[in-house]
Amino acid sequence: MKLKMMYSFLNSDIEKIERELEETVQANSIILRESSLHLLQAGGKRIRPIFVLLAGQFGNYDIHKIKKAAVSLELIHMASLVHDDVIDDSDLRRGQPTIKAKWDNKVAMYTGDYIFARSMEIMSDINKSDAHRVLANTIVEVCIGEIQQIKDKYRFDQNIRDYFRRIKRKTALLISASSLVGAIVSDVEEEFQQKLHQFGYYVGMSYQIIDDVLDFVGTEKELGKPAGGDLLQGNITLPVLFAMENEEVRKKIITVHEAMSKQELTEVITSIKNTDAIDRSLQVSDLYLNKALLTIRDLPNGKAKSALANIAKYLGKRKF
Repeated sequence: MKLKMMYSFLNSDIEKIERELEETVQANSIILRESSLHLLQAGGKRIRPIFVLLAGQFGNYDIHKIKKAAVSLELIHMASLVHDDVIDDSDLRRGQPTIKAKWDNKVAMYTGDYIFARSMEIMSDINKSDAHRVLANTIVEVCIGEIQQIKDKYRFDQNIRDYFRRIKRKTALLISASSLVGAIVSDVEEEFQQKLHQFGYYVGMSYQIIDDVLDFVGTEKELGKPAGGDLLQGNITLPVLFAMENEEVRKKIITVHEAMSKQELTEVITSIKNTDAIDRSLQVSDLYLNKALLTIRDLPNGKAKSALANIAKYLGKRKF
């Protein structure tokens, strides 16, 4: 089943959010407007707004209220992508030039800041202090995660705990915040709020691990960026950490640097794929996925619960 079919009953609300996103990133500055629209129109799964809406289905769902939260969460995600591309010096995202590649680093950083600010402005329309607190804490953690990612570049002696802490801030916290904020805005009972919060966290961890695996097993066309790009940029992911348990493979991995030739990188990627690192990483992703599914087991049955479970399985089993 295609991802969009899993939440098709929300199609009209998703369309409202898309229109709201496009309106929100309009700016008086031509460059800010064009760069923001460039990022928005590059597409994306809109996982965070979808989780906001689905979580809200367990309470007093009102699209006119909850769409503000959905838009705000997606804008935070978008802003973090712009900043990530500067940190990683990435020229491609989803097969399209990044903002820093099409304009420059300064435009990219100001665009990210602008989108962050717009997310806060939109969220201020929601009269829920708990939701504001969750969002503020999430942004703080995302920023700390971005700084940590810079510090961890090419740090081959890091451990798996470092990796989990990093992807928690990079991905899982924003997805878990989406579920929690959606529940708060819709006055979902507190017990279910916590379950939805935990669900988002586990899905986010599984989702990022799968992303890190796909970076090695996907092609440039499938990824929308060069295969092995994360490693080339110095990002040490779970498959790399597992592969480095093999001393011969470790010797090859620690030679990786940003000026490495494509052929040399391909050889390193092949050596990683020849270990059990990919399979072990997928097993860890499955552990998080199973925890996510167990967490929502006691939620009221219905379309929203089925959609959450199906989306989690889809994200945790992605293949090209």
